[in-house]
Amino acid sequence: MPKLIRLYITHSLIGFLLSAVFVGLLLVFDVAGLRGLILRSAAGWLALLMLWVFNGIIFAGVQTSIRVMLMAERSASPPGGKRQRTQSSGKGAVGVAVPAKGRASDQRHQRHAAAR
Repeated sequence: MPKLIRLYITHSLIGFLLSAVFVGLLLVFDVAGLRGLILRSAAGWLALLMLWVFNGIIFAGVQTSIRVMLMAERSASPPGGKRQRTQSSGKGAVGVAVPAKGRASDQRHQRHAAAR
């Protein structure tokens, strides 16, 4: 199996495992009465499954992303720019005169008045 695929599957499984721990802690500490709602409802198993799957998707994505970002090689040069000045032509901003046209409503009004 290619290394990248193995990395993705491994860290996705880690994310779903973390999701199971998270949902378990939500139930143990009965956050917002969630344990009572799940245990008393006929569709509580569905709510529990959805909570685990949707949190698993998030946790797996974050876990995989963190692992991919940590794979970056460290460079010998210091990070960031070198703070060197850029070459400029010596000219600053040049103003250009542009004739302003009236608003469309003013132009229609002027045409209508001229037609009378």
